[in-house]
Amino acid sequence: MTTTTLDHAAGTESGNKTKTKRVLLLKPRGFCAGVVRAIDIVQIALETFGAPIYVRKEIVHNSYVVTDLAKKGAIFVNELDEVPEGARVIYSAHGVSPAVRDRARERGLKVVDATCPLVTKVHVEAIKFAKQGYSLVLIGHRDHDEIEGTQGEAPDVTQVVSTVQEVADLVVPDPNRVAYLTQTTLSLDEARDMIQALKNKYPNIVGPHSQDICYATENRQVAVKNVAHGADLVLVVGSTNSSNSNRLVEVSKNLDTNSYLIDTADAIRPEWLDGVDTVAVTAGASAPEVLVKDVVEYLQTVGYGSVDEVEVMPENVRFGLPPEIVQAIASAPPVNR
Repeated sequence: MTTTTLDHAAGTESGNKTKTKRVLLLKPRGFCAGVVRAIDIVQIALETFGAPIYVRKEIVHNSYVVTDLAKKGAIFVNELDEVPEGARVIYSAHGVSPAVRDRARERGLKVVDATCPLVTKVHVEAIKFAKQGYSLVLIGHRDHDEIEGTQGEAPDVTQVVSTVQEVADLVVPDPNRVAYLTQTTLSLDEARDMIQALKNKYPNIVGPHSQDICYATENRQVAVKNVAHGADLVLVVGSTNSSNSNRLVEVSKNLDTNSYLIDTADAIRPEWLDGVDTVAVTAGASAPEVLVKDVVEYLQTVGYGSVDEVEVMPENVRFGLPPEIVQAIASAPPVNR
C-alpha cells in the first residue's frame, strides 16, 4: 500500500488549526478486465455490423453503461425470444446456462459471447465436478445472473447457498462426494465463512484449485479494508444491482466506517457529509471512471479541497476478445456512414 499519501494528508491536517477536508481516491477502482472486454465487444459489434445489436440481460451491471450503449444502438432484452430469428445477440459478462445456448441455436441466432473468462472458469469447474459425480454447492446470490448461468451447467446436482445457516440446512446424497464453487463477486469474508462452514460439515469436500472470487473483486475489497480506518465515510460508485459494488459497502460497514452505494454524484445527500472530514471514494468493477470524476468534483465544490489517490496495489490484467468478434472484424465490410 502507498502510505505516503495518507501520511502527507494527515500531516497537513495536524499543521492546521482547522482540518482540511479531504478525499482519498482508492486505486484500483472501477472497470475490471472482464467489464472492459464486454463493453468493447458491444461497441465493436455496433461499429462492425451496425445497429441494432441485441444483448441478453445488462452487458454489465451499471445503468450508465447500459444507457450509453442503448443510445448507440444496443437493444437489451431479458430473454432470447425477444430477439428476431437469425439476428445477432451478445451474451452478457455474467454468462449463460446451456439452456440459453440451446435456445439460441434453435432460433438461428448469431451469438457473440462476452462472458468474463473468470466466470467461464467457474462454469468449467462446475461441469468437471458434476461429471466426477459430486454434489455441487454453489456459494452466491440466487437472483444474480452469474449464479443462474453457473447453476444451469449442472442443475440436477447443484444447490445454491447464500448464508452459513443455509449451509447448515444442506442435505446431499453422499457427504463424502461434495464440491463447492463460488460466485466471482462475493465478499471475501462472506465466502470464507461459508467455505469454512462447508468444510466443518463435509470434511472431505473439494473445491477449485484457485479461488473463484475474481482478482478485481478481491483487490477493490482489500483497498477498502486498507483505507476505511482513515476515513469517516466511504462512497462506492456503482449500481444497486452490482454485486461487487454492494460488497464494497458491506466491507466498509463491517469495519465500522459508514458507507453508501451511489449510482452518480447526484445521489449524495448533504447530511451524509455532516461532521465528515475525510471521504474515501471507490467504484465497483462495472462503474466507469467518468462517474468517479463527477463524485470527486462534487466533493470539491462542498469543501473537500484535498484529493489524494491511494494505490493499494497495481492492477494490469487484460483479456483478449472472443474469436467470434475477432473473425467478424477481419471479414466484415465497413459500415456505410
